[in-house]
Amino acid sequence: MQHEDLVVVLDFGSQYTQLIARRIREAGVYSEIHPCTADPAAIKALGPRALVLSGGPASVLEPGSPGLNPEFLSSGLPVLGICYGMQLLARDLGGRVASAMDREYGRAEFEIIEDCPLWEGLDQARLKVWMSHGDKVEALPAGFRVLGRTQSVDMAAIGDPDRRIYALQFHPEVAHTERGERIVNNFLFKVAGIRPGWTMASFVDKSVRDMAGKIGDAGVVLGLSGGIDSTVTAVLLHKAIGRRLRCIFVDNGLLRMGERQEVIGFLEEHFELNVKCVDAAELFVGRLAGVVDPEAKRKIIGATFIEIFEREARALEGVEFLAQGTLYPDVIESESFRGPSAVIKSHHNVGGLPEKMDLKLVEPLRELFKDEVRKVAYELGLPEAIIWRHPFPGPGLAIRIIGEVTEERLEVLRRADRIVQAELLASGWYRKVWQGFAVLLPLKTVGVMGDDRTYENVAALRVVDSLDAMTADWSRLPSELLARISNRIINEVKGVNRVVLDISSKPPSTIEWE
Repeated sequence: MQHEDLVVVLDFGSQYTQLIARRIREAGVYSEIHPCTADPAAIKALGPRALVLSGGPASVLEPGSPGLNPEFLSSGLPVLGICYGMQLLARDLGGRVASAMDREYGRAEFEIIEDCPLWEGLDQARLKVWMSHGDKVEALPAGFRVLGRTQSVDMAAIGDPDRRIYALQFHPEVAHTERGERIVNNFLFKVAGIRPGWTMASFVDKSVRDMAGKIGDAGVVLGLSGGIDSTVTAVLLHKAIGRRLRCIFVDNGLLRMGERQEVIGFLEEHFELNVKCVDAAELFVGRLAGVVDPEAKRKIIGATFIEIFEREARALEGVEFLAQGTLYPDVIESESFRGPSAVIKSHHNVGGLPEKMDLKLVEPLRELFKDEVRKVAYELGLPEAIIWRHPFPGPGLAIRIIGEVTEERLEVLRRADRIVQAELLASGWYRKVWQGFAVLLPLKTVGVMGDDRTYENVAALRVVDSLDAMTADWSRLPSELLARISNRIINEVKGVNRVVLDISSKPPSTIEWE
């Protein structure tokens, strides 16, 4: 999808690269991340209005460290270099970079020493900023001036106003930097002269038009999971092509209580989606009988889903496209300068189907971050109950049951999990946390109920805070809420007599238990 005002972020491997793109989008300007090895001609063809060079873990002084194609600097575009990006600019334009005697990691005090467009509206000469570097600029390239410094770095901000090239040693994109948002906005609006126009309403209109043109009179098939990504994908496509979108919802028997009725019922009633529900619970649970290894569970579930989805999709006439709810972080991960993640979960909703089925892909959300998908959902009129549903893994409850998956254990977990969801909602904590759920453990303990001793299952409570699921910490829920959840599960769920709380962070633990 082409955009009138685009800012390209060249990724040199920084852990903050996605944050840069997000800050630019929050300012109402569309941004894309491309690896620093990208072809300048391909980037030019996108028509960017400005370039941002990210930070990175390497040193420009090391042989083989990532470089910058000189064509990017001869393009005449405004450029903002951050951390490693600053050092690259200084070196490549004729300055000098050296290893810093005093490395800065964490907070530092930055002092503005010369006015420039980046500082407009800051109304303060000193800022608390976030540093993460081991090198520093020692000599300026021709045409550059020093704009700011810290106690240990004399050239912590530099710029060449004539060429509209600016560079910062600190990270304006992180929340720890005071007025960082204003500095990024000043680069976009004061330096690059961009007008904000990227909104979710404009995205919806453009996406619907583009998909209608791309798909034409053909049909599209979508695996609908009930999660926010596939739901928004379905509603967007329905606006573009109506009932030529065929949704397939596979009930694998591993869903939360009432999930099929809640999601599918709403979509059919309010959006008139063309949905076929396939009841395959018996098949999935049967194939999982006796399986305890989590990776084996994932593979069985993934293969069974593809088998059913492929069979159902092939029976449809006129289908030429496969729709997927791919998000921008997935795209970045596959194209990153750092390379794709070494650990990839074996279950994806429709992994491998395009090749097998000879269908063309349509991915309307591939430009969006998760929070932007939720904004699109608001634009489309989806209810908050769907918009703010907690993430749910593709293999469903199978990986929240440690050990063998059986109908009996599924029923126990569904009832326990329903209580967790209900209490989080009633207390107002549901929207405050990233994810909360119950896990059924493969052990039993002794308990006392009335005058009788019991020997029943243990359920674990897992509630975490996170921004993007890359890292997470356990949520500090009030003790009264924890007590209420525990009491209700033990009293209302037959088969559970003990509830424990998971207080592990990610890393080293994961959010899910399997």
